[in-house]
Amino acid sequence: MTIGRFDTPSAVVIGPDEGESLWQPLPSRGYVTVNLTPANTPYDDFSSGIQVLPPGCSVRDHGHRQNHELIFVYEGRGRCTIEDRTYDAVPGTTILFGRHAVHRLENTGDVDMKLFWVFFPPGLEDWFRAIGRPRTPGQPMPDAFPRPEHVREVQERMRFVVPQASVAADAAARAAALGAAGASPAGDPATGPTKELR
Repeated sequence: MTIGRFDTPSAVVIGPDEGESLWQPLPSRGYVTVNLTPANTPYDDFSSGIQVLPPGCSVRDHGHRQNHELIFVYEGRGRCTIEDRTYDAVPGTTILFGRHAVHRLENTGDVDMKLFWVFFPPGLEDWFRAIGRPRTPGQPMPDAFPRPEHVREVQERMRFVVPQASVAADAAARAAALGAAGASPAGDPATGPTKELR
């Protein structure tokens, strides 16, 4: 029998624009770059990356039934609401959302709000893949697009806490984005049918 060594040093370095990058739907827009996951590190208990929220955009109310989420704001400014209590989110702000804590982030400034996130146990990367679209660094932001039609199924599978107001907001955002793009619910004319999960 061979036993691996557990005292061998290990490290992973991901440079700017080397992670998996994904455009995000309304109301977040902007993009996420997933840098560290169990797939590219020797660690199984977290994932991390960055998120860029353009001015006026937000991460809508939600929580996580089985995960904790750590956010560090390193550029831009906005507001963070946790369970109906609002905090300023300025560069240098660290925020920890525990399990079940319903939270929202909003960019209230006039420049991009940039966040470093850590999610433990991992899984946030799966959410971003399920609702996002591939991004190539340097490409211009695409027209606004809605979350996929099956977003509730994805949230349930990933054990999200979804306030009822967020359900209504999803429907309104989807209708607005589809109306602005001249699309039908069957798909986006620029990209074809809405991406389904496998």
